Amino acid sequence: MTNAFAPVDVAGRSLANRIVMAPMTRSRAYGPGATATDLMAAYYSQRASAGLIVTEGIQPSPVGQGYPDTPGLHSPEQVTAWRKVTDAVHAKGGVIFAQLMHTGRIGHPRLLPAGLHPVAPSPVAAKGQVFTHEGPLDFVTPQELDADGIERTVADFAGAARNAIAAGFDGVEIHGANGYLLHQFLAPNTNRRADGWGGDAAGRVRFPVEVAAAVAKAIGGHRTGFRVSPANPYNDIAEHDAADVESTYTTLVTRLGELNLAYLHLMEGADRELTTRLRKLWPATFILNPLTHPQPTGPDALALIQDGTADMIAFGALFLANPDLPARLAAQGPYNTPDPATFYGGDHRGYTDYPHL
Repeated sequence: MTNAFAPVDVAGRSLANRIVMAPMTRSRAYGPGATATDLMAAYYSQRASAGLIVTEGIQPSPVGQGYPDTPGLHSPEQVTAWRKVTDAVHAKGGVIFAQLMHTGRIGHPRLLPAGLHPVAPSPVAAKGQVFTHEGPLDFVTPQELDADGIERTVADFAGAARNAIAAGFDGVEIHGANGYLLHQFLAPNTNRRADGWGGDAAGRVRFPVEVAAAVAKAIGGHRTGFRVSPANPYNDIAEHDAADVESTYTTLVTRLGELNLAYLHLMEGADRELTTRLRKLWPATFILNPLTHPQPTGPDALALIQDGTADMIAFGALFLANPDLPARLAAQGPYNTPDPATFYGGDHRGYTDYPHL
């Protein structure tokens, strides 16, 4: 039986345990030009006992930003600022991957530099609103990416991955989940193209696969992970047809598996059978953020490592509130309670002031 606290080899790198800090948007990149801060360095270094830290979503280009005060990895200043974060984590023996997140149609021109507009596979606006410094605003109809735009976006991901390594990150995770740009290419309600980048499952997986291939070529597959969330309705995604979901994600995972990536990170939906099928298809490390709604992922999820459902388990809110989570899991508690009022934006409160054991 596999022990969650035993080391695990991930693409040739030995991690101290099988507990992952999941990527969580915190909206505290208050440095000039969406740069990381000393407070962010303290936050991540406090959690360095994780087998793997995956950062909050980091935009690979200016147009990829969808929320206020989220950090980037597309300028020299951003690279320099992230170095203090990675140095702080490494000083405590941690391993940290940067999650590259292009939000696509999820965003607003008010969040972007002048002249930029949210982009997507098709000009289909998301239902709902996005928070800005001016208050909630309706999502706008995005601009459809043309062939040149797709090529530039792929290059942006590869460039951000190279910047991540220059900033001292151990690797990157490509965000293909939660209704953001790559997921928008996968979902039939947001991808209505008929030009080879859409249509059937083979067409809809093309863009995510090309992004992953470009990133792997830039920094090595052993430093590249990929996150998916099949049938996740977040951000107005509609993947309702079970047969299409299975076809899309088995095709995607098969194609990604050919790239020799470090890991697949699955944010699970209601279909545990699909989780099992994707686990069997995937040739490398399988990280699971299991479905536990309405509760956050808790200690019981470690049993999924013991029974072989996953190689590693990702914890979100519980890791947010418990900087020493591996030690608390080993001791079977107690656990600090997360404060949702401080999840997004703010200062050190609800960020770096949760106590250790």
